Amino acid sequence: MAQDASRHLLIVGSVIAYIVLTSLLALALRSRTNAQFMVGGRSLPAVVVAVLLMSEFIGAKSTVGTAQEAFEKGMAAGWSVLAAAIGFVLLGLFFARQIHASQQHTISGLVEQRFGKGARIAVSIIMIYALLLVNVGNYMSGSAALSSALGLNMTISTFVVAGFSLVYYVFGGLKSIAYVTVLHSLLKLVGVGVLVAVALHLTGGVAPVRHALPPGYFTMTGQVGGNTIFAWIIGTLGAIFSTQYIVQAIASNRDEGGARLSALMAGAVCVPLGLALAFIGVAARALHPQMDSLFALPVFIAAMSAPLAALVTVSLVASALVSVSTVALATTALVMRDFYLPWRQPGPEGELAATRKVALVVGLVPLLCVFFTPHILELSFFTRALRLSIAIIAVAGVYLPFVGSPRSAVAALVASGVVTTVWYVLGNPLGIDNMYIAAIVPALVLCADRPFRGAGRPHFAE
Repeated sequence: MAQDASRHLLIVGSVIAYIVLTSLLALALRSRTNAQFMVGGRSLPAVVVAVLLMSEFIGAKSTVGTAQEAFEKGMAAGWSVLAAAIGFVLLGLFFARQIHASQQHTISGLVEQRFGKGARIAVSIIMIYALLLVNVGNYMSGSAALSSALGLNMTISTFVVAGFSLVYYVFGGLKSIAYVTVLHSLLKLVGVGVLVAVALHLTGGVAPVRHALPPGYFTMTGQVGGNTIFAWIIGTLGAIFSTQYIVQAIASNRDEGGARLSALMAGAVCVPLGLALAFIGVAARALHPQMDSLFALPVFIAAMSAPLAALVTVSLVASALVSVSTVALATTALVMRDFYLPWRQPGPEGELAATRKVALVVGLVPLLCVFFTPHILELSFFTRALRLSIAIIAVAGVYLPFVGSPRSAVAALVASGVVTTVWYVLGNPLGIDNMYIAAIVPALVLCADRPFRGAGRPHFAE
């Protein structure tokens, strides 16, 4: 009993100490101007931006969620992370330079350059909706890690994650989050490595896991299925090309070359992480087949020594905190740029104060929905489907100037947002993933507008 109490005290003390120290670091590096808050003064090194990019897609919901999916459906769940590797490589090769050169720091601003103000507002609303749901998943993942390690119930754990993450982004902004994220991410990589090592030790290696589970758990598609994996890849590509925080991070690079390099480095890190997280999930299934799949990753903490348990717990908490922070910051940028600033037109000092107030509200709103979505990875890919429709509009604006118009862009965004949401809520009727709906609807609307405009010059927004 005394040993258990000592272990619990060490874990709790480590988590508290880490949160306090990184909060102090965030305050010391806090943004003092709105430019630093939003884009880090456009002066961040490529390696720092690479960590920022990776952290949004390999955050708490991806670590816990991928292990959960692998527990249920096999190693093929790793495609949920490997898809990000593909997306970041393509982003670096084909889109990062264009984002940086545009001098925009919001995805809605990029779309506005081609399709006008109406499209900007539509993009902003859909992206805010998607990112608020992203943070629902982040809160769930973080609370699962905390409740398993600290013995707290899910409700208290959720509010702990929400409360402490507020410090990072409400006061710090992108300048502070960028450097604190490097520390968080290094710790997260170490934590995942320890989890893999413990899983290998407890199972006796890969061979016993393969023997204990159906053969389908170790195929390229597993029980996930090729259809779903392809949808994951398409959705992740679209989300990477359109997500507000990705645009914001790319814009914070020092130059266009750094923008490309940061995306390529982020892709390289995703490959080993995807394989590691999938193995953790299948190892948990081999050892605890009747366990709630949500705890496929945190369950290994209980089998560790106290120091290792403290390290891994802190790494999971760090992952949750940074995920919430980056997404909340991106949402805040959209609210400020597209709604608050045009409405109130504050001065420089008033703008920074207002930004912090908006960031506070943005961080609290997802708490209203966090207890109604039980499966993290499904929610994660639904939010990527919403962002995929925006990516189609953005890429068409850059590479296909003869396709679409301001009117059709707005119609495509609204139709895709509504139809994709209804399809997700109905449980993907006819076996068609909502990701395909998000891809097909905007493309059809854009193309349908072409015959009505004739074959004249490209129609640019006024």
